[in-house]
Amino acid sequence: MIREITEQDFTVFWPCFQSVIQAQETYAFEPDMTFEQAYQLWCTTPLKTFVFAEDDKILGSYYIRPNGVGPSRHICNCGYMVAESARGKGIARKLCEHSQQTALELGFKAMQFNSVVSTNEIAVTLWQKLGFNIVGTIPSAYHHARLGYVDSYVMHKQLQP
Repeated sequence: MIREITEQDFTVFWPCFQSVIQAQETYAFEPDMTFEQAYQLWCTTPLKTFVFAEDDKILGSYYIRPNGVGPSRHICNCGYMVAESARGKGIARKLCEHSQQTALELGFKAMQFNSVVSTNEIAVTLWQKLGFNIVGTIPSAYHHARLGYVDSYVMHKQLQP
């Protein structure tokens, strides 16, 4: 069910991606991003991008990339999106668990999420259940479409010593 993304997969996933960024509730991406810009950001720039596929539907996706370079290249960063119709079915958990295994296979020692919007309580709770800790709070870091300025969390998990 989880496999590397193709351009056709991203084309199928594009309406979900567009919906998430236009909502301006969880991702700090330009809401009017084009397909080409989104494909570059989500699929080309990262080391790898995966999808959760069921039949011919793409229900979720994640990317993995180094969070830094040089002496910080051992920590990775991931981003996850799940289609609205598929939320609450454990897909984000499966994607995150898969990403942690992928991170280990790629030689990363830790995973860090740089900006988890504090009001995204479902994600914050899930990441904590999966062993991530809030290691910092960035005050008023995110301009939420409905709630105004809200905090973002930096979350981190050590994968191996």
